[in-house]
Amino acid sequence: MKKDIILSGVGGQGILSIATVISQAALKEGLYMKQAEVHGMSQRGGDVQSNLRISDHPIASDLIPTGQCDLIISLEPMEGLRYLPYLSADGWLVTNETPFVNIPNYPAIEKVMAEIDKLPHKIVLNVDDVAREAGSTRVANIVLLGATIPFLGIEYAKVQESIREIFARKGEAIVEMNLQALAAGKEIAEQRMR
Repeated sequence: MKKDIILSGVGGQGILSIATVISQAALKEGLYMKQAEVHGMSQRGGDVQSNLRISDHPIASDLIPTGQCDLIISLEPMEGLRYLPYLSADGWLVTNETPFVNIPNYPAIEKVMAEIDKLPHKIVLNVDDVAREAGSTRVANIVLLGATIPFLGIEYAKVQESIREIFARKGEAIVEMNLQALAAGKEIAEQRMR
């Protein structure tokens, strides 16, 4: 088993939380894991990207070669497009459809979505709307994480367990809201794959 994952988005959207949950769940499964430095986080609103490599064999490098990425998880659609050169022919893009317009020359969202629509393997969802239904837009990143469950290669129960542990200090209500967000994202991805 090997999964090369690129996480992308904008500072403040929760990329690090997604990476933390996946990493902890992978370790619970006894897998090897390497994460490259997260870039761009120094400024809220700046682009953020990280490489996460998971395998049942030791991993030599924390960087994903061009054309070898199995999964791009993107909380912002244009940021997902930015890393398409890394995506393998069989790789999946799981992205939020809502733009975070943080630059004056942000392209028309119709053009961004037209490029995403060209991809053979994609899950596109409005994580903000789903998160609102789960109780708070603050769990939008966990909705997106849920939509990656079919592609992670990590047991769902291990991801749930990691969420419980990571968010436990914030109280049971927050844990349950995050678990509900995870389940909602997973259900959407499973429906769209049928």
